[in-house]
Amino acid sequence: MSKSNSFVRPATGPNSTCPPVEQWDDWVEYDSRAWPRRVQKRYMLVPTLCFNCEAACGLLAYVDKETLEVRKLEGNPVHPGSRGRNCAKGPATVNQINAPDRILHPMRRAGARGEGRWERVTWDSALDDIAARIRKALVEKRPNEVMYHVGRPGEDGYVQRILQAWGIDGHNSHTNVCSAAARTGYAFWMGDDRPSPDYANARTILLISAHLETGHYFNPHAQRIIEGKQRGAKLIVFDVRLSNTASVADHWVTPWPGSEAAILLAIAKILLDTGRINRAFVETWVNWRDYLAALRPDLPVTFDAFLESLRAEYAQYTPEFAEAESLVPAATIRELAEEVARAGTALSTHIWRSAAAGNEGGWQIARAVFLLNVLTGSVGSVGGVSPNVFHKLTPAPFAKPPAQDSWNTLTWPEDYPLAHHEMSFAMPHLMRERGHHLEVYFSRVYNPVWTNPDGFTWIEVLRDEAMVGCHVALTPTWSETAWWADYVLPMGHGSERHDNQSQETHAGTWVGFRQPVTRVARERLGLPVDDTRLSNPGEVWEEGEFWIELSWRIDPDGSLGIRKYFESPYRPGEKVSIEEYYRWMFENSVPGLPERAAEEGLNPLAYMKKYGVFEVRRNVYEAMQHERPLPESDSARVDDSNIVRDASGRAIGVAAGGRRLVGFPTPTRKLEIYSATLAEWGWPEHATPGYVRSHVHHSVLARDRGEFALVPTFRLPVMIHTRSNNAKWLVEIAHTNP
Repeated sequence: MSKSNSFVRPATGPNSTCPPVEQWDDWVEYDSRAWPRRVQKRYMLVPTLCFNCEAACGLLAYVDKETLEVRKLEGNPVHPGSRGRNCAKGPATVNQINAPDRILHPMRRAGARGEGRWERVTWDSALDDIAARIRKALVEKRPNEVMYHVGRPGEDGYVQRILQAWGIDGHNSHTNVCSAAARTGYAFWMGDDRPSPDYANARTILLISAHLETGHYFNPHAQRIIEGKQRGAKLIVFDVRLSNTASVADHWVTPWPGSEAAILLAIAKILLDTGRINRAFVETWVNWRDYLAALRPDLPVTFDAFLESLRAEYAQYTPEFAEAESLVPAATIRELAEEVARAGTALSTHIWRSAAAGNEGGWQIARAVFLLNVLTGSVGSVGGVSPNVFHKLTPAPFAKPPAQDSWNTLTWPEDYPLAHHEMSFAMPHLMRERGHHLEVYFSRVYNPVWTNPDGFTWIEVLRDEAMVGCHVALTPTWSETAWWADYVLPMGHGSERHDNQSQETHAGTWVGFRQPVTRVARERLGLPVDDTRLSNPGEVWEEGEFWIELSWRIDPDGSLGIRKYFESPYRPGEKVSIEEYYRWMFENSVPGLPERAAEEGLNPLAYMKKYGVFEVRRNVYEAMQHERPLPESDSARVDDSNIVRDASGRAIGVAAGGRRLVGFPTPTRKLEIYSATLAEWGWPEHATPGYVRSHVHHSVLARDRGEFALVPTFRLPVMIHTRSNNAKWLVEIAHTNP
């Protein structure tokens, strides 16, 4: 089911000419700008991770050994996700770090908010002010008045640990205006909200896309889609535009926006009616007994009765019905059904934003597309789709704080009980209507004034000091949101910071290490620094060290119970360094890394500094079939649905084939075609995968008078939201129909 890594595997094929690892300390190239003279340049190649989308592809920074300047960034050939191949956003990091208008020093507002008057301040001055405000809010039992609002985290769990150490429910994200709808559909199915397709080994690939896999999420996916096609896979793309992705499809389908679920359920009906389903998989791994108990108690509790009921439920979704809804010909829908049936257990599907984000009921599109994976048994299989937890590893840090015991109704309002991720787009409206106040508001890699609906309402709230006491923008660049801040604090780009990150790029698991490359280069030269500001341009810092220092100043004497989480695990009572944080993590929380590092005579941190990544496992399939470890005093029982339950009745596994297996991270440990959660919270009509007509369905538009549906999820795939206006190369290659 999975195989552990025992060696570093460099890329082969197109990247076999990448500099070999043993020459990374002293790599020689000719200076292209000196032509026709042959002038040698000597570089240190330092691995890091790209920070220009969530894929965390590997980069190699070429650091000039004479000047310690980063001359260029190329792909890291030993990175198992990106394999040395990067999209344009990775190499363009060099534009960002050398941008003439980037923020290099801490700035404080010197006039009214939005007036545009700023003054330079010291880091100490900014930290003391911000720490005092947060401490006062915590001492006065106002934990919900401190908020961290992030767009692109670029790390796994670091800031969540900070906020939990402070004891606050202060995390906010942009996800509810991005991928939350699709994530909702996946979460109700499998408990995890992100799919991990195995494109390279698929027989059929189905993308519901706005140029999905080359635009944002992920370049490693795009590589493997092409590999799958080269091996004979058929590519189906649902996209209203002839994007680059659609242009290489075997079937380019242009449904009316929001009607995709009707097509998908028509395909499901054909599979059910013709018996081309994976009966054994569905019977073992789907909560069909719950379905019958809730929806068809009149039927015998047998799998055949379940299939009979399912065929009846989806009988209305004929190809002709789907044609009327989507305007895609019924004959085409039948062709798509044949491609899906042909795939068997090797069907890879994916939806992220696209139709799910832009339409009422869009979350059911994700439910409907994953239904095809469930019916064909292509979940956890070779060429299928897995929950991302099968392929992603988030290593535990030292001294992990307990979860916060407060509930922030500004981000999680009680009247939206099933909101998937924070209701961030509603934040300024909730603040105005319900009297919320924020003492300290951090915005990071996020520009809600531009990105979110109703940016002028955001401006009204951000300029009002009665609603936002202190706005701290953590950013390397100016933005429409930073303009309304009280402090603008310069944070590093991907080559100027530490982070650990792992992503579901393929059927394997890896952990990547983002690191400040000039700091590492100095260390190799025997010129180490203990503060990333000393190696970055100007006074640019990194969040990792910033949060440690801020937390230390919030609780200098330990009386708030915060300081203990920032004391070194190696030097008791002293402040932890960023290197100690990752040293402990890599020594204790990444399976196989200490052993692999020892084989090279390195400690785990030195190994990660050298390679920038560690491959934990390869060929990870059917992880739900791992044995469930049970304590010796186990009192677990197996119920009539073959669900293993502990003494409290909580589902902890699935009994199958005489074994107790871990199953999926759902309330029943099975894939939930029937969601008791939706039913119990008041939406029983949506408890199974279904079709919700979009608010822009063609029947409600006066098309004869020129009304048409706008597609709101389009974005330039080579751009980075609003963070790449200082990336010259990306601006040059951007165009209006990628």
